[in-house]
Amino acid sequence: MAQIGLMIEGQDGLNWPRWVRLLKAAEDFGYQCLFRSDHFTNASAPDKDSLELWVSLVYAADHTQRIEFGPLVTPITFRHPAITARMAAAVDDLSGGRLVLGMGAGWQEREHYKFGVPFYDFPTRYARLTEGLEVVTRLLTSDAPVTFQGQYYTLDEAVLLPRPQRPGGPPILIGGNGPERTLPLVARYAAEWNAVFIRLETYQERRRQLDDLLDRQGRAPGSVKCSLMTQLIFGRDDADLRRKLGDRDADELVARGLIVGTAEAVIEQLGRFAEAGVERFTLQWLDQDNIADLELIARDVLPHFHGAG
Repeated sequence: MAQIGLMIEGQDGLNWPRWVRLLKAAEDFGYQCLFRSDHFTNASAPDKDSLELWVSLVYAADHTQRIEFGPLVTPITFRHPAITARMAAAVDDLSGGRLVLGMGAGWQEREHYKFGVPFYDFPTRYARLTEGLEVVTRLLTSDAPVTFQGQYYTLDEAVLLPRPQRPGGPPILIGGNGPERTLPLVARYAAEWNAVFIRLETYQERRRQLDDLLDRQGRAPGSVKCSLMTQLIFGRDDADLRRKLGDRDADELVARGLIVGTAEAVIEQLGRFAEAGVERFTLQWLDQDNIADLELIARDVLPHFHGAG
């Protein structure tokens, strides 16, 4: 059965009261996971509340017992990968092994300039991500001291202590749809591939490409968990859905890979992706104060994927 979880935009007004409510809702209502973005601010004004990623994940680790959680995704530009590895291992241990470490190259130029974080061209960010994944992987998986000499990062007899309680540390997730850069990184480093706002037909094609890349890496096709992050626009009834859509066309949004509709339509659309191999849905939920609809979705949609229990 496919797993259904939530994804929150951390830069879009997330503060402590909202984060506490969302974690409780995900835990109490039966969602499988709750992920959040790692951004300082949005790509355009106005700036809103933006709860710092790792502080919020420490709280999640200590105030939930069941759900998986993590960054979707943390940019390599924000922190040295050794720091990311240390924090990820500690938060995973604190949670009893429920962190998923999503990592990415970073893309949002505005936040970098506003907060004085260097923003490189894409080839440089991609190269840094590749090295960063190597650093994080070695630190999490090696009991022996690690020495690494890269163009951007170096380690000299570095050992991550205490060692992660989970063998190999938290699983690494890589998000994106690119067949030439993203999928090869997934095949080399990731335990989970998270497709993003993708058409069903394109997802099926990328899934076949990933299996081929896994085979070339000596990994079994299907050995990487496949998930999908896309926006959910949920209506309690047809009138509520029309109000939330406004001028947008539901069929056009669905064709682009969004999940749109009342419970019956949402179940049908999720089912099509699940049949194509999606094992986990991280549904982008933009209205952080709308807990009531999250409860309705949990009641009417989740049992079709998680089982009646």
